[in-house]
Amino acid sequence: MLAGALTRRLLLAGGFTLPAAFVLGQAPAPSGLPAREAFELLRAGRIVLVDIRSPGEWADTGLPRGAIPYDLDATAFDVRLAGLRLDNPGKRIALIDRTGAQAAATVQKLGGRGWRDLVAVRGGMLGPGGWLAEKLPVVGYP
Repeated sequence: MLAGALTRRLLLAGGFTLPAAFVLGQAPAPSGLPAREAFELLRAGRIVLVDIRSPGEWADTGLPRGAIPYDLDATAFDVRLAGLRLDNPGKRIALIDRTGAQAAATVQKLGGRGWRDLVAVRGGMLGPGGWLAEKLPVVGYP
């Protein structure tokens, strides 16, 4: 009984809060690296771009020019990515997928394991604001 009364008092007294973005009608800032910025950083040699889609997807759309294809579902993906990180000290690794969602989830998952130098490319290859929407260069996949 006492716990229920305390909960009601907290709620009535403003004990729970809404995010400022909700109250002010603003959308949260999108996370990740915009595709055009990823391309510019890749061109400047400041990031390593890894396409984490499947070989079938690479064949359908091609690969972003300069990207390294590592299938997320392949055996030892984490080990290959760790090796890539060791081979490129001081560079962030940008992950690109089909729409940006899987890359963002992978960044979050690996971030939980201590990775701090990963970023997802916003929009991926096919999403709004993504690589193809920005008309960025691609190369064919055999």
